[in-house]
Amino acid sequence: MTKPLTLAVVGHTNVGKTSLLRTLTRDVGFGEVSHRPSTTRHVEGARLSVDGEPLLELYDTPGLEDAIALLDYLERLDRPGERLDGPARVARFLEGSEARQRFEQEAKVLRQLLASDAGLYVIDAREPVLAKYRDELSVLASCGKPLLAVLNFVSSPQHREPEWREALARLGLHALVRFDSVAPPEDGERRLYESLALLLEHSREALQRLISDQQAQREARKHSALRLIAELLIDCAACRRSVVSEKDAEQQAINELRQAVRQREQRCVEALLKLYGFRASDAAASDLPLLDGRWGDDLFNPETLKQLGVRVGSGIAAGAAAGAGVDLMVGGLTLGAAALAGAIAGGALQTARSYGSRLLGKLKGQRELTVDDSVLRLLALRQRQLLHALNARGHAAVDSIKVATPQDKTWREGKLPEALNKARAHPQWSSLNPHPKLSQTERQEQIGLLTQQI
Repeated sequence: MTKPLTLAVVGHTNVGKTSLLRTLTRDVGFGEVSHRPSTTRHVEGARLSVDGEPLLELYDTPGLEDAIALLDYLERLDRPGERLDGPARVARFLEGSEARQRFEQEAKVLRQLLASDAGLYVIDAREPVLAKYRDELSVLASCGKPLLAVLNFVSSPQHREPEWREALARLGLHALVRFDSVAPPEDGERRLYESLALLLEHSREALQRLISDQQAQREARKHSALRLIAELLIDCAACRRSVVSEKDAEQQAINELRQAVRQREQRCVEALLKLYGFRASDAAASDLPLLDGRWGDDLFNPETLKQLGVRVGSGIAAGAAAGAGVDLMVGGLTLGAAALAGAIAGGALQTARSYGSRLLGKLKGQRELTVDDSVLRLLALRQRQLLHALNARGHAAVDSIKVATPQDKTWREGKLPEALNKARAHPQWSSLNPHPKLSQTERQEQIGLLTQQI
């Protein structure tokens, strides 16, 4: 087993070093992320492995706080007649008392960089290029280790990327990579590791293995996420509630069905957050802020449907439930009405709607509640947009998850996927119904097909 590549993550205080580590390790609990300066006071490490083999060790370090004074101190360490090179000068500094007193934090950084193969110099690209940053780079360069500049927070409209590129070039640091630990680009990690491979030829193979493994993990997460959404939609499409034809009982059953669907969506949201390594508190199904508004507090609120361009059904349940997102259907019928009821249960609901209240007046007995097509569309839209937001979110983000209003018309218009129509006829496919049979082969096949369509 080869020795893993070691990287020291260095830079000024509060530039996002810990945030970068959280994103690279997909660990929201790594270190402490705060707007307070000097949050990290000691060196903390993380290891990335592939197939059980450690390939990369990352070390978070305290922020450099007084590089100007330290550079001046280093330049006065040469004795008469000496001209020490950078590493020798740093070694002498670390042996002295000032490394344990005045420059204790800086000494921790330099020790870790000397012990590492290379350093990632993290820059808050929103900050102006000040003299202290130039002195920091001079101090770090004294260690004689390759440095890769990481321009953090480049997604912010206040970034000063052109200024930083020019300043780094003037200091002879031409190796840099754009990154954003709060909203990382999809290929951000790949570019970072490829840039490191140019600096560290001997580690190219290990870095390529990391790139390949992370791409495979990304694809696996995406497939698992789409399957979670497909299972949610099948569960809700196949869900039924039987109720006697009596007003109070119907309303109670409608409320119970709504609550069951809300809870099922929340379980899907929590599963997606866990899959992507985020906290359960980062989002709730009932309160996903849009970039330009809000989802609305209620999945069954007609205004929520209207906001996303989803048409609300009408007909059979026009009065009681059209805008509420459930259909009232009739079950337990006489043999003569069984064929029509079967068509309704089998998914031909749009045809049945045209009969409206006339049909309800003719068919007596038990009624069945199912989730309306418009709510299935809304569930799909919400979860797809949440998935998009998770893919674009870094593990250093502390704000609640925000999602964009969906622009595509795939789920707002046209026919629903055939898998959902089939689910209408199979109440045993829903975990929301009594005595579900979730492992049935046909159910698994339809979930697979729906996963591909989502």
